Amino acid sequence: MQNFLNKMKLVWTDTTLRKRVLFVFFALIVFRLFSAIPIPGIDTIQLNRFLSNNQFFGILNIFSGGGLTNLSIIMLGVGPYITSSIIMQLLTIMVPALKKIYHEEGEAGRKKFSQYSRLLTVPLAAIQGFALLAILESQNILVNLTVFDRVTNLIIVIAGSMLLMWIGELVSEFGIGNGVSLIIFAGIVAQLPSTISQFLFTFDVSQIPLYLVFAVVGLLVIAGIVLVTEAERPIPVTYAKRVRGMKMYGGGSTYLPLRVNQAGVIPIIFALSILLFPQMIGTFLSRFDNAIIAKISSVLISFTQTSILYAVLYFILVFLFTYFYTAVTFDPEALSTNLQKNGAFIPGIRPGASTSEYISKVLTRITLLGAVFLGFVAVLPLIMQYLTGITTLALGGTSILIVVSVVLDLIKKINAQISMREY
Repeated sequence: MQNFLNKMKLVWTDTTLRKRVLFVFFALIVFRLFSAIPIPGIDTIQLNRFLSNNQFFGILNIFSGGGLTNLSIIMLGVGPYITSSIIMQLLTIMVPALKKIYHEEGEAGRKKFSQYSRLLTVPLAAIQGFALLAILESQNILVNLTVFDRVTNLIIVIAGSMLLMWIGELVSEFGIGNGVSLIIFAGIVAQLPSTISQFLFTFDVSQIPLYLVFAVVGLLVIAGIVLVTEAERPIPVTYAKRVRGMKMYGGGSTYLPLRVNQAGVIPIIFALSILLFPQMIGTFLSRFDNAIIAKISSVLISFTQTSILYAVLYFILVFLFTYFYTAVTFDPEALSTNLQKNGAFIPGIRPGASTSEYISKVLTRITLLGAVFLGFVAVLPLIMQYLTGITTLALGGTSILIVVSVVLDLIKKINAQISMREY
Protein backbone atom coordinates (compact mmCIF):
# COMPACT_ATOMS: atom_id res chain seq x y z
CA MET A 1 0.00 0.00 0.00
CA GLN A 2 2.86 2.32 0.87
CA ASN A 3 4.50 1.55 -2.48
CA PHE A 4 1.26 2.40 -4.28
CA LEU A 5 0.95 5.73 -2.42
CA ASN A 6 4.56 6.58 -3.24
CA LYS A 7 3.93 5.93 -6.93
CA MET A 8 0.81 8.07 -6.93
CA LYS A 9 2.77 10.85 -5.22
CA LEU A 10 5.49 10.59 -7.86
CA VAL A 11 2.90 10.71 -10.66
CA TRP A 12 1.48 13.94 -9.24
CA THR A 13 4.79 15.61 -8.33
CA ASP A 14 6.50 14.85 -11.65
CA THR A 15 5.53 17.63 -14.07
CA THR A 16 5.62 15.53 -17.24
CA LEU A 17 3.63 12.66 -15.75
CA ARG A 18 1.08 15.03 -14.26
CA LYS A 19 0.57 16.70 -17.63
CA ARG A 20 0.05 13.32 -19.32
CA VAL A 21 -2.50 12.17 -16.73
CA LEU A 22 -4.38 15.48 -16.83
CA PHE A 23 -4.42 15.34 -20.64
CA VAL A 24 -6.11 11.92 -20.49
CA PHE A 25 -8.72 13.23 -18.03
CA PHE A 26 -9.38 16.31 -20.17
CA ALA A 27 -9.74 14.22 -23.35
CA LEU A 28 -12.19 11.83 -21.67
CA ILE A 29 -14.24 14.76 -20.34
CA VAL A 30 -14.45 16.18 -23.88
CA PHE A 31 -15.48 12.73 -25.14
CA ARG A 32 -18.29 12.47 -22.57
CA LEU A 33 -19.50 15.99 -23.45
CA PHE A 34 -19.73 15.03 -27.13
CA SER A 35 -21.64 11.85 -26.19
CA ALA A 36 -24.36 14.03 -24.63
CA ILE A 37 -25.03 16.05 -27.82
CA PRO A 38 -27.81 14.34 -29.83
CA ILE A 39 -28.43 14.55 -33.55
CA PRO A 40 -31.71 16.22 -34.67
CA GLY A 41 -35.10 14.51 -35.07
CA ILE A 42 -35.05 11.88 -32.27
CA ASP A 43 -38.13 10.31 -30.69
CA THR A 44 -36.67 9.68 -27.20
CA ILE A 45 -39.42 7.33 -25.95
CA GLN A 46 -39.18 5.12 -29.04
CA LEU A 47 -35.37 5.12 -28.77
CA ASN A 48 -35.36 3.91 -25.14
CA ARG A 49 -37.86 1.16 -25.96
CA PHE A 50 -35.82 0.04 -28.96
CA LEU A 51 -32.43 -0.05 -27.20
CA SER A 52 -33.79 -1.98 -24.20
CA ASN A 53 -34.88 -4.87 -26.45
CA ASN A 54 -32.12 -4.96 -29.05
CA GLN A 55 -28.93 -6.91 -28.43
CA PHE A 56 -27.26 -5.67 -31.61
CA PHE A 57 -27.45 -2.01 -30.61
CA GLY A 58 -26.53 -2.92 -27.03
CA ILE A 59 -23.19 -4.27 -28.26
CA LEU A 60 -22.69 -1.33 -30.63
CA ASN A 61 -23.30 0.96 -27.67
CA ILE A 62 -20.27 -0.55 -25.91
CA PHE A 63 -17.92 0.27 -28.78
CA SER A 64 -19.45 3.69 -29.34
CA GLY A 65 -18.56 4.61 -25.77
CA GLY A 66 -22.23 4.93 -24.83
CA GLY A 67 -22.89 7.33 -27.72
CA LEU A 68 -25.90 5.32 -28.95
CA THR A 69 -27.83 5.78 -25.70
CA ASN A 70 -29.07 9.18 -26.82
CA LEU A 71 -27.96 9.03 -30.49
CA SER A 72 -25.16 11.50 -29.97
CA ILE A 73 -23.00 13.01 -32.69
CA ILE A 74 -20.39 10.32 -31.87
CA MET A 75 -22.87 7.43 -32.05
CA LEU A 76 -20.51 5.42 -34.28
CA GLY A 77 -17.75 5.77 -31.71
CA VAL A 78 -14.38 4.26 -32.65
CA GLY A 79 -16.09 1.30 -34.33
CA PRO A 80 -15.16 2.33 -37.93
CA TYR A 81 -11.54 2.91 -36.88
CA ILE A 82 -11.35 -0.49 -35.16
CA THR A 83 -12.89 -2.14 -38.22
CA SER A 84 -10.44 -0.32 -40.47
CA SER A 85 -7.46 -1.44 -38.36
CA ILE A 86 -8.66 -5.06 -38.42
CA ILE A 87 -9.17 -5.00 -42.20
CA MET A 88 -5.70 -3.54 -42.75
CA GLN A 89 -4.12 -6.24 -40.60
CA LEU A 90 -5.99 -8.93 -42.52
CA LEU A 91 -4.83 -7.40 -45.82
CA THR A 92 -1.21 -7.92 -44.77
CA ILE A 93 -1.80 -11.63 -45.45
CA MET A 94 -3.09 -11.10 -48.99
CA VAL A 95 -1.00 -8.10 -50.06
CA PRO A 96 2.77 -8.67 -49.82
CA ALA A 97 3.48 -4.93 -50.19
CA LEU A 98 1.43 -4.16 -47.07
CA LYS A 99 3.13 -6.98 -45.17
CA LYS A 100 6.52 -5.49 -46.08
CA ILE A 101 5.43 -2.03 -44.93
CA TYR A 102 4.08 -3.33 -41.62
CA HIS A 103 6.82 -5.81 -40.69
CA GLU A 104 10.02 -4.63 -42.40
CA GLU A 105 10.03 -0.84 -42.69
CA GLY A 106 10.17 -0.13 -38.96
CA GLU A 107 8.60 2.97 -37.42
CA ALA A 108 8.19 4.75 -40.77
CA GLY A 109 6.31 1.75 -42.12
CA ARG A 110 4.03 1.65 -39.07
CA LYS A 111 3.18 5.34 -39.52
CA LYS A 112 2.35 4.79 -43.20
CA PHE A 113 0.23 1.77 -42.25
CA SER A 114 -1.63 3.85 -39.65
CA GLN A 115 -2.31 6.53 -42.26
CA TYR A 116 -3.89 3.94 -44.56
CA SER A 117 -6.09 2.82 -41.64
CA ARG A 118 -7.24 6.41 -41.06
CA LEU A 119 -8.12 6.90 -44.73
CA LEU A 120 -10.08 3.64 -44.79
CA THR A 121 -12.01 4.78 -41.71
CA VAL A 122 -13.82 7.51 -43.70
CA PRO A 123 -15.70 5.26 -46.19
CA LEU A 124 -16.35 2.68 -43.45
CA ALA A 125 -17.86 5.39 -41.23
CA ALA A 126 -20.02 6.52 -44.17
CA ILE A 127 -21.30 2.98 -44.81
CA GLN A 128 -21.92 2.20 -41.13
CA GLY A 129 -23.49 5.60 -40.52
CA PHE A 130 -25.86 5.29 -43.49
CA ALA A 131 -26.96 1.76 -42.46
CA LEU A 132 -27.42 2.77 -38.82
CA LEU A 133 -29.44 5.90 -39.62
CA ALA A 134 -31.59 3.94 -42.10
CA ILE A 135 -32.42 1.31 -39.45
CA LEU A 136 -33.22 3.97 -36.86
CA GLU A 137 -35.49 5.77 -39.29
CA SER A 138 -37.27 2.50 -40.18
CA GLN A 139 -38.03 2.02 -36.48
CA ASN A 140 -39.57 5.53 -36.25
CA ILE A 141 -36.80 6.68 -33.92
CA LEU A 142 -35.75 9.41 -36.34
CA VAL A 143 -38.93 11.15 -37.52
CA ASN A 144 -39.96 13.92 -39.92
CA LEU A 145 -36.62 14.03 -41.72
CA THR A 146 -36.10 15.74 -45.06
CA VAL A 147 -33.39 14.75 -47.54
CA PHE A 148 -31.28 17.63 -46.22
CA ASP A 149 -31.73 16.34 -42.63
CA ARG A 150 -30.61 12.85 -43.66
CA VAL A 151 -27.50 14.13 -45.42
CA THR A 152 -26.71 16.44 -42.50
CA ASN A 153 -27.04 13.61 -39.96
CA LEU A 154 -24.78 11.37 -42.04
CA ILE A 155 -22.09 14.06 -42.27
CA ILE A 156 -22.38 14.69 -38.52
CA VAL A 157 -21.91 11.03 -37.51
CA ILE A 158 -18.98 10.61 -39.93
CA ALA A 159 -17.31 13.74 -38.54
CA GLY A 160 -18.04 12.57 -34.99
CA SER A 161 -16.35 9.23 -35.60
CA MET A 162 -13.28 10.88 -37.15
CA LEU A 163 -13.13 13.37 -34.28
CA LEU A 164 -13.19 10.54 -31.76
CA MET A 165 -10.43 8.72 -33.67
CA TRP A 166 -8.34 11.92 -33.54
CA ILE A 167 -8.93 12.31 -29.79
CA GLY A 168 -7.89 8.68 -29.27
CA GLU A 169 -4.64 9.18 -31.17
CA LEU A 170 -3.91 12.38 -29.24
CA VAL A 171 -4.35 10.47 -25.97
CA SER A 172 -1.94 7.78 -27.21
CA GLU A 173 0.64 10.41 -28.17
CA PHE A 174 0.37 12.98 -25.37
CA GLY A 175 -1.27 10.96 -22.60
CA ILE A 176 -0.74 7.51 -21.10
CA GLY A 177 -2.09 4.26 -22.53
CA ASN A 178 -3.92 3.42 -25.73
CA GLY A 179 -6.37 6.23 -26.56
CA VAL A 180 -8.94 4.12 -28.44
CA SER A 181 -9.04 1.52 -25.66
CA LEU A 182 -9.43 4.25 -23.03
CA ILE A 183 -12.39 5.74 -24.91
CA ILE A 184 -14.17 2.35 -24.98
CA PHE A 185 -13.24 1.86 -21.31
CA ALA A 186 -14.70 5.27 -20.39
CA GLY A 187 -17.92 4.47 -22.24
CA ILE A 188 -18.35 1.18 -20.38
CA VAL A 189 -17.61 2.72 -16.98
CA ALA A 190 -19.98 5.63 -17.69
CA GLN A 191 -22.86 3.14 -17.97
CA LEU A 192 -22.25 1.71 -14.49
CA PRO A 193 -24.48 4.23 -12.62
CA SER A 194 -27.52 3.39 -14.80
CA THR A 195 -26.80 -0.35 -14.45
CA ILE A 196 -26.56 -0.07 -10.67
CA SER A 197 -29.73 2.01 -10.45
CA GLN A 198 -31.58 -0.54 -12.60
CA PHE A 199 -30.38 -3.32 -10.30
CA LEU A 200 -31.47 -1.45 -7.16
CA PHE A 201 -34.88 -0.76 -8.73
CA THR A 202 -35.45 -4.47 -9.37
CA PHE A 203 -33.74 -5.68 -6.16
CA ASP A 204 -35.43 -8.73 -4.62
CA VAL A 205 -34.50 -9.67 -1.03
CA SER A 206 -35.33 -13.33 -1.65
CA GLN A 207 -32.64 -13.44 -4.36
CA ILE A 208 -29.75 -12.34 -2.08
CA PRO A 209 -28.00 -15.79 -2.19
CA LEU A 210 -28.14 -15.67 -5.99
CA TYR A 211 -26.73 -12.15 -6.00
CA LEU A 212 -23.83 -13.36 -3.86
CA VAL A 213 -23.17 -16.14 -6.37
CA PHE A 214 -23.06 -13.50 -9.11
CA ALA A 215 -20.57 -11.46 -7.08
CA VAL A 216 -18.30 -14.47 -6.48
CA VAL A 217 -18.44 -15.50 -10.15
CA GLY A 218 -17.67 -11.93 -11.19
CA LEU A 219 -14.57 -11.81 -8.95
CA LEU A 220 -13.40 -15.20 -10.26
CA VAL A 221 -13.85 -14.02 -13.85
CA ILE A 222 -11.83 -10.86 -13.19
CA ALA A 223 -9.08 -12.92 -11.53
CA GLY A 224 -9.10 -15.31 -14.49
CA ILE A 225 -8.85 -12.46 -17.00
CA VAL A 226 -5.89 -10.97 -15.13
CA LEU A 227 -4.18 -14.38 -14.96
CA VAL A 228 -4.66 -15.24 -18.63
CA THR A 229 -3.89 -11.71 -19.87
CA GLU A 230 -0.59 -11.66 -17.96
CA ALA A 231 0.32 -15.32 -18.64
CA GLU A 232 3.36 -15.95 -20.84
CA ARG A 233 5.22 -18.97 -22.11
CA PRO A 234 8.95 -18.12 -22.07
CA ILE A 235 11.14 -19.67 -24.78
CA PRO A 236 14.85 -19.55 -23.85
CA VAL A 237 17.13 -17.80 -26.35
CA THR A 238 20.94 -17.76 -26.36
CA TYR A 239 23.16 -15.33 -28.27
CA ALA A 240 26.27 -16.77 -29.91
CA LYS A 241 29.64 -15.40 -28.87
CA ARG A 242 31.37 -13.20 -31.42
CA VAL A 243 34.98 -11.96 -31.43
CA ARG A 244 35.65 -8.47 -32.73
CA GLY A 245 39.25 -7.36 -32.54
CA MET A 246 40.53 -8.21 -29.09
CA LYS A 247 37.05 -8.31 -27.47
CA MET A 248 34.37 -10.97 -27.25
CA TYR A 249 30.69 -10.00 -27.56
CA GLY A 250 27.42 -11.85 -27.02
CA GLY A 251 27.04 -15.13 -25.24
CA GLY A 252 24.14 -13.92 -23.10
CA SER A 253 20.81 -15.63 -22.54
CA THR A 254 17.29 -14.27 -22.52
CA TYR A 255 13.82 -15.52 -23.46
CA LEU A 256 10.95 -14.86 -25.86
CA PRO A 257 7.69 -14.19 -23.97
CA LEU A 258 4.82 -15.76 -25.95
CA ARG A 259 1.52 -14.52 -24.54
CA VAL A 260 -1.25 -17.02 -23.88
CA ASN A 261 -3.82 -14.54 -25.17
CA GLN A 262 -2.12 -12.98 -28.20
CA ALA A 263 -5.39 -11.86 -29.79
CA GLY A 264 -6.88 -9.86 -26.91
CA VAL A 265 -10.55 -8.98 -27.33
CA ILE A 266 -10.47 -8.91 -31.16
CA PRO A 267 -11.88 -12.48 -31.67
CA ILE A 268 -14.97 -11.55 -29.63
CA ILE A 269 -15.48 -8.46 -31.82
CA PHE A 270 -15.17 -10.62 -34.96
CA ALA A 271 -17.66 -13.19 -33.66
CA LEU A 272 -20.16 -10.54 -32.57
CA SER A 273 -19.97 -8.85 -35.96
CA ILE A 274 -21.00 -12.09 -37.67
CA LEU A 275 -23.61 -13.30 -35.17
CA LEU A 276 -25.36 -9.95 -34.81
CA PHE A 277 -25.52 -9.38 -38.56
CA PRO A 278 -28.69 -11.53 -38.94
CA GLN A 279 -30.44 -9.46 -36.28
CA MET A 280 -29.46 -6.24 -38.04
CA ILE A 281 -30.97 -7.57 -41.30
CA GLY A 282 -34.10 -8.70 -39.44
CA THR A 283 -34.50 -5.26 -37.88
CA PHE A 284 -34.18 -3.62 -41.29
CA LEU A 285 -36.70 -6.03 -42.90
CA SER A 286 -39.25 -5.45 -40.13
CA ARG A 287 -40.29 -2.20 -41.84
CA PHE A 288 -41.94 -4.12 -44.71
CA ASP A 289 -45.57 -5.33 -44.61
CA ASN A 290 -45.12 -8.45 -46.76
CA ALA A 291 -46.04 -11.62 -44.81
CA ILE A 292 -43.06 -13.67 -46.03
CA ILE A 293 -40.57 -10.88 -45.33
CA ALA A 294 -42.18 -10.34 -41.91
CA LYS A 295 -41.70 -14.07 -41.12
CA ILE A 296 -38.05 -13.95 -42.19
CA SER A 297 -37.57 -10.82 -40.10
CA SER A 298 -39.11 -12.49 -37.04
CA VAL A 299 -36.84 -15.55 -37.37
CA LEU A 300 -33.72 -13.42 -37.74
CA ILE A 301 -34.59 -11.16 -34.81
CA SER A 302 -35.30 -14.18 -32.57
CA PHE A 303 -31.71 -15.29 -33.10
CA THR A 304 -30.60 -13.54 -29.90
CA GLN A 305 -28.66 -14.37 -26.77
CA THR A 306 -31.49 -16.49 -25.42
CA SER A 307 -30.85 -19.07 -28.13
CA ILE A 308 -28.70 -22.11 -27.29
CA LEU A 309 -27.60 -22.26 -30.92
CA TYR A 310 -26.43 -18.64 -30.60
CA ALA A 311 -24.26 -19.53 -27.59
CA VAL A 312 -22.72 -22.60 -29.28
CA LEU A 313 -21.93 -20.70 -32.50
CA TYR A 314 -20.59 -17.78 -30.46
CA PHE A 315 -18.12 -20.03 -28.61
CA ILE A 316 -17.00 -21.80 -31.81
CA LEU A 317 -16.47 -18.53 -33.70
CA VAL A 318 -14.51 -16.93 -30.85
CA PHE A 319 -12.35 -20.09 -30.63
CA LEU A 320 -11.64 -20.14 -34.38
CA PHE A 321 -11.06 -16.38 -34.67
CA THR A 322 -8.54 -16.53 -31.80
CA TYR A 323 -6.36 -18.88 -33.84
CA PHE A 324 -6.99 -16.91 -37.02
CA TYR A 325 -6.08 -13.51 -35.57
CA THR A 326 -3.02 -14.93 -33.79
CA ALA A 327 -1.84 -16.36 -37.12
CA VAL A 328 -2.36 -12.95 -38.77
CA THR A 329 -0.53 -10.85 -36.19
CA PHE A 330 2.26 -13.24 -35.14
CA ASP A 331 4.73 -14.47 -37.77
CA PRO A 332 7.01 -17.29 -36.45
CA GLU A 333 8.99 -17.31 -39.70
CA ALA A 334 9.85 -13.60 -39.43
CA LEU A 335 10.77 -14.07 -35.76
CA SER A 336 13.02 -17.00 -36.63
CA THR A 337 14.72 -14.95 -39.36
CA ASN A 338 15.36 -12.05 -36.97
CA LEU A 339 16.84 -14.36 -34.36
CA GLN A 340 19.18 -15.86 -36.94
CA LYS A 341 20.26 -12.42 -38.22
CA ASN A 342 21.15 -11.36 -34.67
CA GLY A 343 23.14 -14.49 -33.95
CA ALA A 344 20.55 -15.91 -31.53
CA PHE A 345 19.16 -19.42 -31.31
CA ILE A 346 16.90 -21.58 -29.17
CA PRO A 347 19.00 -24.20 -27.32
CA GLY A 348 18.49 -27.64 -28.87
CA ILE A 349 16.74 -26.26 -31.97
CA ARG A 350 18.44 -25.64 -35.32
CA PRO A 351 18.19 -22.05 -36.63
CA GLY A 352 15.92 -21.33 -39.58
CA ALA A 353 12.96 -23.53 -40.50
CA SER A 354 13.29 -25.75 -37.40
CA THR A 355 13.09 -22.71 -35.12
CA SER A 356 10.02 -21.43 -36.97
CA GLU A 357 8.31 -24.84 -36.65
CA TYR A 358 9.13 -25.05 -32.95
CA ILE A 359 7.75 -21.58 -32.21
CA SER A 360 4.61 -22.38 -34.24
CA LYS A 361 4.12 -25.61 -32.29
CA VAL A 362 4.44 -23.86 -28.91
CA LEU A 363 2.17 -21.01 -30.05
CA THR A 364 -0.52 -23.46 -31.22
CA ARG A 365 -0.55 -25.18 -27.84
CA ILE A 366 -0.76 -22.08 -25.68
CA THR A 367 -3.31 -20.44 -27.99
CA LEU A 368 -5.62 -23.39 -27.27
CA LEU A 369 -5.87 -22.25 -23.65
CA GLY A 370 -6.39 -18.62 -24.68
CA ALA A 371 -9.07 -19.56 -27.23
CA VAL A 372 -11.04 -21.70 -24.76
CA PHE A 373 -10.84 -18.97 -22.12
CA LEU A 374 -12.00 -16.22 -24.52
CA GLY A 375 -14.89 -18.42 -25.67
CA PHE A 376 -15.91 -19.05 -22.05
CA VAL A 377 -15.77 -15.34 -21.17
CA ALA A 378 -17.87 -14.53 -24.25
CA VAL A 379 -20.69 -16.98 -23.46
CA LEU A 380 -20.58 -16.55 -19.67
CA PRO A 381 -23.48 -14.02 -19.64
CA LEU A 382 -25.61 -16.49 -21.59
CA ILE A 383 -24.76 -19.29 -19.17
CA MET A 384 -25.62 -17.17 -16.13
CA GLN A 385 -28.91 -16.02 -17.66
CA TYR A 386 -29.83 -19.60 -18.58
CA LEU A 387 -29.06 -20.94 -15.09
CA THR A 388 -30.62 -18.13 -13.06
CA GLY A 389 -33.16 -16.50 -15.35
CA ILE A 390 -31.95 -13.07 -14.18
CA THR A 391 -31.04 -10.63 -16.94
CA THR A 392 -30.44 -7.48 -14.89
CA LEU A 393 -27.22 -8.93 -13.45
CA ALA A 394 -25.81 -10.33 -16.67
CA LEU A 395 -22.03 -10.53 -16.42
CA GLY A 396 -20.92 -8.77 -19.60
CA GLY A 397 -17.89 -10.88 -20.48
CA THR A 398 -16.77 -8.57 -23.29
CA SER A 399 -17.11 -5.46 -21.12
CA ILE A 400 -15.23 -7.04 -18.20
CA LEU A 401 -12.47 -8.26 -20.51
CA ILE A 402 -12.05 -4.79 -22.04
CA VAL A 403 -12.09 -2.98 -18.68
CA VAL A 404 -9.59 -5.33 -17.01
CA SER A 405 -7.26 -5.38 -20.04
CA VAL A 406 -7.25 -1.58 -20.31
CA VAL A 407 -6.60 -1.15 -16.57
CA LEU A 408 -3.70 -3.63 -16.68
CA ASP A 409 -2.20 -1.91 -19.74
CA LEU A 410 -2.59 1.51 -18.09
CA ILE A 411 -0.86 0.32 -14.91
CA LYS A 412 2.03 -1.05 -17.00
CA LYS A 413 2.39 2.22 -18.91
CA ILE A 414 2.37 4.28 -15.69
CA ASN A 415 4.95 1.96 -14.07
CA ALA A 416 7.15 2.25 -17.17
CA GLN A 417 6.98 6.06 -17.03
CA ILE A 418 7.80 6.03 -13.30
CA SER A 419 10.74 3.63 -13.78
CA MET A 420 12.14 5.77 -16.60
CA ARG A 421 12.08 8.87 -14.42
CA GLU A 422 13.58 7.08 -11.42
CA TYR A 423 16.56 5.98 -13.52
